Parts: sequence; C-alpha cells; structure tokens
Amino acid sequence: MNLMGTLSELANLKQLDKNKLQEIIKDGLHQAIAKKMMPENELEIIADFETNRIMARFKKIVAQQDFSLGEISLQEARKITDDVEIGDKIPVEMQIFEFEPKVIRNARKAILERIKSLEEDRIMFDYEKQKNQLVSGKITKEDYNGYVLEIGYAEALLPKDEQIEDEYYKVGDIIRAYVVNIRKRKNDVVVIVSRTRPEFVKKIFETEIPEINSGLIEIKKIVREPGIRTKVAVKTLDSKIDATASCLGQKGIRIEQIRKELNNELVDIVLWDDSPEQLIANAIGPDLVEKVYLADRGNFARIIVSEENKNLAIGKKGKNVKLAAKLTDYKLDIYTEDEFEEKISEERRITSHISDLDGVSNKIAEILKAHGYTSVQDIFEASIEELCNLEGLGTKTATKIKESAKHF
Repeated sequence: MNLMGTLSELANLKQLDKNKLQEIIKDGLHQAIAKKMMPENELEIIADFETNRIMARFKKIVAQQDFSLGEISLQEARKITDDVEIGDKIPVEMQIFEFEPKVIRNARKAILERIKSLEEDRIMFDYEKQKNQLVSGKITKEDYNGYVLEIGYAEALLPKDEQIEDEYYKVGDIIRAYVVNIRKRKNDVVVIVSRTRPEFVKKIFETEIPEINSGLIEIKKIVREPGIRTKVAVKTLDSKIDATASCLGQKGIRIEQIRKELNNELVDIVLWDDSPEQLIANAIGPDLVEKVYLADRGNFARIIVSEENKNLAIGKKGKNVKLAAKLTDYKLDIYTEDEFEEKISEERRITSHISDLDGVSNKIAEILKAHGYTSVQDIFEASIEELCNLEGLGTKTATKIKESAKHF
C-alpha cells in the first residue's frame, strides 16, 4: 500500500529522476501482468506519486468469467455501467496487492533491475563530470593492478603504468592525481587516475599559481619525462605580468611547492615566444645558448653553446635537449662554436666535387674518380700515403690536394 511512498523516498535518496522512475514502475508492472493476459486484452498501469497509488486498469467483457486475468462477466460489468455488451472493454481498477504473489514478484524484480540501471547511469553521469579534474585521496591498499585510493565519492585506481617510476606510497598516504577515465565494472564504478600525464602538471600549476587559474598567464604546452624533468611553456596575456616570475613565486616558493608535489621532479619554466629561434633558446635555457641556426627546410635547428655549458644544454641522459625538442617541435643538435664550424666544413666538403680542389686537374680528377674518390670529404679523410699509392699520383700532388682539402 505504501509502495509509491517508499519509491518516492528512494528517488530522493538516490537522486533519481521521478518521471523516469514512474515509467520504470509502469513498464515493470505491465511486463509482469501482461504475461498473464490474453493478447487482445488492453492494459493500462497507473502510478501516481502524488496520491501514492499503483493500480492496473483493464477488463474485457465475457459471457461467463472463468477467473482469467483481464476478464469480467457481463453481469458484473453491468453493475458498473449498463451500456456494455460481450466483447466490449471496460476500465476497471485493481489494486496491485490483489494480483497473485508471483506476478508481484516478477514485477518487483523487473522494477528493481531497472532502478539499479537508472542509478548506475546517474552515478556514471556524476563521475563523468569528474574527468580531467584533480582529486586527492588516501591510499587504502596496493595490489597487482596498482594503488587503490579513497577519493570521497568513489574508489580510484592508480594503475602501474600511470605511476611515476621510483615513486612509492604506503597505506594511509594522501596523494593527488588526475582523473583520466571512468570504468564501469560488474557491481561498481572505478575512477582511473594518473600522476604521469602532462595534464596532471597543468592542474597542479592551475592550483598553485593564481595568475594561471585566473587566465592572466596561459600554459601553451607541457612536455614531461615523469619523475625526471618537465618543461612548461607559459605566455603572459598581460604585459604588466612577468610569467616566469609569477610561476617561480617569491624566492621560488611556488615552484618548490609544485616540485614537492611532483616528488622533487625538475620543473623548467619556459617563456613562450612566437620566434622559433627564441623559443628554442628559451627551451634549452636562455643563459646557455649563444646562437640558434634554423635549417632552410624542415624543422631542424643547430644550437651553439660554450664548451662549459654543453653538458648542461644536453642535460642528464640527454633529457634537457630531448624535452626542448618536444616542446618546440624541432629536431635539435647542440654544438660548440668549433664543432659547428667543423660540421659546416664537413658538409661543404661532402657536397663539393674533387675538381673544386686547388691542384686537381681534369687528369687527376679522373684518376681519383676511378678509385672511388669523388668528393672533397673523400680526400680529407684519406691519408697522404693512401693517395700516393694511386697510379699516376705523386707525393707532391698528394700532399698538395690533401692540404687543399684540409682548408677547403
């Protein structure tokens, strides 16, 4: 008798849509009751939250009722209304408790299954709103899948492939992570979180740096080697604001707080510039770079640094230049001035024919070509002794063209 009142309380408690719940109840009852009726019988289910009533309305008029569900004798029908005949249908209401228990059990099962599905859909909708957000949670256990976190509204999983290498936690630790996905399992929903994604760093920056959160400073791009180094390219949208200083904070307090969250990972603030040369210099380290040369074609650049700054520019295990390349979308090579000049000379020698060398006549060129020497670089790499062994080439000529290649 109080079923609708109970379901109304359930709808409020589970934050379910009452209109959808009403349809579920009507469908569930219709499905259970209709199985007991003849196909031609009509059936209407009434479910009213305002009056807390559930009932079925139907009846086909027959000469003599044989207790078949959905039928009423002509005699009983004429007690309700005179203007009816056999075969007519008359709306007669039956309270749900008047049906046999099996019908009610089947209806209840169908309704509960649909309510559970409705609740899961609502939960999934709520969880979907948490995607791409930063969450805090307490580690409750560790298993073969990764760390399990309690994040308030659900359990979250930090899978092994979303963990920073060499970063370990114990049960009870509070950590922050980035929500990347929501997975629906048999009986529950699992929130998948990450600490390795660049988006995780972006959310940390938005949390710790008010100018980024307010939109005065824009994060243009983030590249990362989780646990080792991250480069964050920023651009100020207000000329009065120093983007680098804002990210570092007074005495570096903001960046240190961010590094602490990232387990002391190196974090470089890179000032964004529309000039590729300047952006590359900023990405490597503006204090380290002396000159940037862009290739005429393709995204290639050569960076000149001093001898003492070369290792810093390359970085430990090459991470600094590797991340700078990802940030700028350029293939980067680091040289000292001497190395660069030698590289340019080598390329010039490779692309120059032996006939361009001083002292190489057409006859000598033919001799060298016959033995596989076609470019100036071939002569540069050959020894004088090796050249003297060529028939038709003397020591004097070999020495002269060798010296010419050296200074080409």
